[in-house]
Amino acid sequence: MASDETINVKIEFGGGAELLFGNIRSHNIALPSKAPATANKAKQEGRPADITFLIDWMKENMLKEREELFIEGETVRPGILVLINDVDWELEGEGDYVIQAKDEIVFISTLHGG
Repeated sequence: MASDETINVKIEFGGGAELLFGNIRSHNIALPSKAPATANKAKQEGRPADITFLIDWMKENMLKEREELFIEGETVRPGILVLINDVDWELEGEGDYVIQAKDEIVFISTLHGG
């Protein structure tokens, strides 16, 4: 159940990205609505939850293995397509997009071995 302190968000994975998250393709999460202060980020404590915060939260709370295959720095690594409500995140401001209740965020790996 969401409160003023959390936002209900649906996270989905495809293209093999789900393998890094316990092989579960779809997750309904209650994300904190405000980002806490962290030593390695220049952004201020208490800012609204954005995609950059979500990626860090996913790393700490959902990622099961091989962090380097999903994250590079404070963002997803090249080759991970991110869709916010079926729109490419580049059109929504990438990591600065402020997450809204009931958003659907999809991470699709476009990298495949050969």
